[in-house]
Amino acid sequence: MKSHARVVVIGGGALGVGLLYYLTKEGWSDAVLVEKGELTSGSTWHAAGLIPHFIGSLTMAKIHAVAPDLYRSLEEETGQATGWHGCGSLRLALNQDDVDWFHYVQGVLSAAGSECHLVGPDEIRKLHPLLDVSDVLLGAYTPNDGHTDPASSTNAMAIGARQGGAEIYRRNRVTEIRRRPGGEWEVVTEQGSIVAEHVVNAAGSFCDRIGAMVGLAVPSVNMLHQYLVTENIPEVAALDRELPVTRDPRASCYYRQEQKGLIIGPYETSGAQTWALDGVDWSFDMELLPPDLDRLQPNLESAMERIPVFAEAGIKRVVNGPITHTPDGNFLLGPAPGLRNFWMCCGASIGITQGPGCGKYLAQWMVHGQCDVNEREFDPRRFGPYASGDYAVAKAIDEYQHMYATHFPGEHRDPGRPVKTTPIYGKLKDQGAIFADVYGWERAKWFSPDRAPEQYSFRRSNWFGPVGKECRAVRERVGLLDLSTFAKYEVTGKDAEGFLDRLLANRMPRRDGGIVLAHALTEAGRIKSEMTVTRLGAERFYLLSGAVAELHDLDVLNDAKRAGEDVAIRNVTLDIGVLVLSGPRARDVLGQLTDADLGNDAFPWLTGKEITVAGVPLRALRVSYVGELGWELHLPMAEMETVYDAVMDAGKAHGIANFGTYAMNSLRMEKGYKGWGAELTNEITMIEADMERFVAFDKEDFVGRAALLKRREEGVDMKLVLLAVDSDDTDPLGNEPVSANGTAVGITTSGGYGHAVGQTLAFAYVAPEHAAPDSALEVAMLGKTRAARVLARPPYDPKNARLKA
Repeated sequence: MKSHARVVVIGGGALGVGLLYYLTKEGWSDAVLVEKGELTSGSTWHAAGLIPHFIGSLTMAKIHAVAPDLYRSLEEETGQATGWHGCGSLRLALNQDDVDWFHYVQGVLSAAGSECHLVGPDEIRKLHPLLDVSDVLLGAYTPNDGHTDPASSTNAMAIGARQGGAEIYRRNRVTEIRRRPGGEWEVVTEQGSIVAEHVVNAAGSFCDRIGAMVGLAVPSVNMLHQYLVTENIPEVAALDRELPVTRDPRASCYYRQEQKGLIIGPYETSGAQTWALDGVDWSFDMELLPPDLDRLQPNLESAMERIPVFAEAGIKRVVNGPITHTPDGNFLLGPAPGLRNFWMCCGASIGITQGPGCGKYLAQWMVHGQCDVNEREFDPRRFGPYASGDYAVAKAIDEYQHMYATHFPGEHRDPGRPVKTTPIYGKLKDQGAIFADVYGWERAKWFSPDRAPEQYSFRRSNWFGPVGKECRAVRERVGLLDLSTFAKYEVTGKDAEGFLDRLLANRMPRRDGGIVLAHALTEAGRIKSEMTVTRLGAERFYLLSGAVAELHDLDVLNDAKRAGEDVAIRNVTLDIGVLVLSGPRARDVLGQLTDADLGNDAFPWLTGKEITVAGVPLRALRVSYVGELGWELHLPMAEMETVYDAVMDAGKAHGIANFGTYAMNSLRMEKGYKGWGAELTNEITMIEADMERFVAFDKEDFVGRAALLKRREEGVDMKLVLLAVDSDDTDPLGNEPVSANGTAVGITTSGGYGHAVGQTLAFAYVAPEHAAPDSALEVAMLGKTRAARVLARPPYDPKNARLKA
């Protein structure tokens, strides 16, 4: 066994072996994989091997597309058959919400280059003659889907990895992981130690135990999943072609052909079972749990109605084994928080599908510092310490039980909540706040006048009217928003300014109180982070970023610090609350509560000051993400209720209203303000995003400068535009295809209805020849083609007169 390697991958399932394979493709042949048992032991070996394209995320659609292409070609490359069956897949829509979702997903898959056809009941019967489709409205047919043999496919990837120079050590458990003084990792195994620059936790059901070796609480829970394999069924044996894999939301089951019989795989919608919450015993290898069919009875009865021949079938065997699930259903792929060169590649609930794509894009990230898909959805740092324990268990159970449910925009289900609340959570809830779960925080989306819960839909529902009123309150009077969920950092020291100037593309504020919007970039010039920076003093800076970026951006800051630099970085997120006061009457309201001069000469736009409001010392930043006169009040978290009550009392005479993030999105769209993670991602640079005004090219040494200059000189193949879209009862969500005269030319990134301008709006990346103002385009939304027009400027206050009022 080697004593040194560039990277050690721990775990020999589909994800770990997939990563090893793609690391060699990216040029890292000095890689080893350590597996405590045999390859595929744990969860991979007993999986049903389904390979679907159907998914409502563009990023995940791109990841899913890797597997079928690879499994088709691996035998030619390696000589090892994968067991690929290209039988296609069907998913059934039973109501209008399902139909709307199918139209949305079809657009996503089109943008990803994956084939998807929406077919009616008659066509479904032709594709799968054994189905009862009497209650089915529509089917989503993805002909390039199928299923594969998990063990054969994983072993084929392993052969390919070995051919690329990698080594695999089986029957060799990792017992300890240590950080060496020089920064390398020492991976201690039963057969000796390996010193490596990088370590990857790809340990599947054991990922929490491997994480614990380096102090990580991994938010992954083992759920028990069962499927049944039938005896031969004459009607199946008589078919002249293989049935497509079918997913049935009524029974919450998948069905696939297994030789002359069927596999029936239920996901319970209640009573789902976790397993080994205290950690899986190391001795667990290629083992299964005893069947427990009683809890599957409702699913199986429904499955018999859907496939009547199943009702008479004998059962050959029942497979009951653990599958990992995270709180949001997405795997953990990328850097572990706070640990340089320690990576996560685990937590997948459909790992046979996702293993190749995870391997491809994590290999890119490790080797090149970035990958070619949006990292936000699967970055392990999207979860914080709050996400382990009871929260992870409650969310994993809920996610499992909704495996085949329609996933609505804006949907945040209750299990596991609340975890993190601000001191005014109760007050807002009493006033009808409907909350989202954002990085564990309860954040108000909108305020329901009659306290009715949100009606989830792909179309405008009961939130639309109240959100319009919130928007008009901000545009015409004044509104107040609790945005304490911001990630917040203090960067201090005599080298702080030079440190930030090197890390961020914009120039740091020169005067005390100055505020700039700045971006951290990769070496290739792509957008890594977005931060608002306020200079508090000669050696003091205050940084803000998005809630879900808290650990991500803390790593960005800490990783950029050089040895010997006098720079201190402190995460103050939990210490400081934030109230956003915005609207044309904001100065009138705030002026009643402070002796500070709030006039334009004393307190201009894009400046911050330390003032006292309602007797509470705080930082007031004159910035606005909604495009109105206003201030962000950054105050001690413990004083939030005091200041909130005072502002609301002072605002009564001015018609103050609470508003939430739905209104904030509408207002920012009207101003053409871009969002990190949607418009601004690691996939693109500041050039494509039309963000050059935030780049100080005259600085000589910020990260990514050379690549940006090269991109600007060579030109781009897409540009970000703001669109006005003709619509009626629905608005863009992001990832809708954009076309010109029927030819695909781009994709939306986000959207919404601008209540103040009476217009549906969307951001989109389009080919440069279609980016000119007034260019006529089309956006595909829920099965209809909607006319769209490129706007020359934001429709609301394009000269920023209201911000500077």
